Amino acid sequence: MHWDRSILTDSGGFQVFSLGALRKITEEGVEFKSHLDGSTKFLSPEKVVEVQNDLGSDIMMSLDECVEYGASYEYTKASMELTTRWARRCQEAHKNPDKQGLFGIVQGGMFKDLREKSALDLIELDLPGYAIGGLSIGEPQDLMYELLGFTTALLPEDKPRYNMGVGTPDFLIESFIRGIDMCDCVLPTRIARNGTALTWHGKVVVRNAEYERDWGVLDSECDCYTCRNYTRGYIRHLIKANETLGIRLLSIHNLRFLTKLMERVRIEIENDNLLTFKNEFYKKYGYT
Repeated sequence: MHWDRSILTDSGGFQVFSLGALRKITEEGVEFKSHLDGSTKFLSPEKVVEVQNDLGSDIMMSLDECVEYGASYEYTKASMELTTRWARRCQEAHKNPDKQGLFGIVQGGMFKDLREKSALDLIELDLPGYAIGGLSIGEPQDLMYELLGFTTALLPEDKPRYNMGVGTPDFLIESFIRGIDMCDCVLPTRIARNGTALTWHGKVVVRNAEYERDWGVLDSECDCYTCRNYTRGYIRHLIKANETLGIRLLSIHNLRFLTKLMERVRIEIENDNLLTFKNEFYKKYGYT
């Protein structure tokens, strides 16, 4: 890959979740059909760890099951317990614990008692970090924040706490207010493919006709490669012409915007000023 920085790899659990009817979950693992050619694949906790060991990932994720929003208590409980058993098997199969950190994933759906049980059982494994899964999958925003704060408070403060699958600026800031250390999401590249840029004054849908002859940059407050070299009008031309460069330029910008936001969040945390910054940023960004 020629990437001389940290690498985090997921187990594939969420991708299996997204396959719906194409999957079959058992105690041994997950059988599913490829969406490309229909061939049958199988992932076990041991196989997931083997692949991540071979990749040399700095942070690895254990295999988990992410239940759908609205799943019953009974199903969610059985799924959460299965995820914990899989985490133990992942830990036992891990060949390089001194150099590669294996995180457990807290599940439990929308039920606080199940999330508490999941968190406490995983803490007993004394893993180097813990992730919170199964949120931002369609539940109301207030419920997500409530469960996120509840679950984060259960996890050790001296180990990384990772909120999986959130990437909008408001979700990131709300996560860190609640004690989260890490987040991830496909959002910056996904919206780039749709011609959208994140800026300090809100989203800019650069593919819109209003930017056809706009010779300004995406964001005057940004120092990324895209904003230093290209105009909104030219990027719109690339997107409308289906040129890959347009997607790349927007991806570069969106990633820089989010890393710059995180740099600012760290400063505000150190200055005990995160809540004030949140209110100022939301007003500037256009959140109500």
